[in-house]
Amino acid sequence: MTPKDIAPYILRALAEAQVEGRTMDLEALSLAIKVRRGDVRKTVTALHHEGLVDALRLRLSLAGFAIGSTLLAKELPPIRRPKQVAQKVA
Repeated sequence: MTPKDIAPYILRALAEAQVEGRTMDLEALSLAIKVRRGDVRKTVTALHHEGLVDALRLRLSLAGFAIGSTLLAKELPPIRRPKQVAQKVA
């Protein structure tokens, strides 16, 4: 998975936590969106460079919060596609 694929889920999860007054660490964030910690770390770093996330505190900037709160109202597709079972052709 690329940071571009994971970024909306991270922004949404962090916005939800900030609205509720909770803080998140890297472990909680990776569990919340069900993605490996390494992929989450790479994406948070990319979002930090774009100015959307404070990577040290895992808090959204104003621009990041605006995007994340907009994503709260939207239904995001599942991160992982369901596995398709191969059918045997007779």
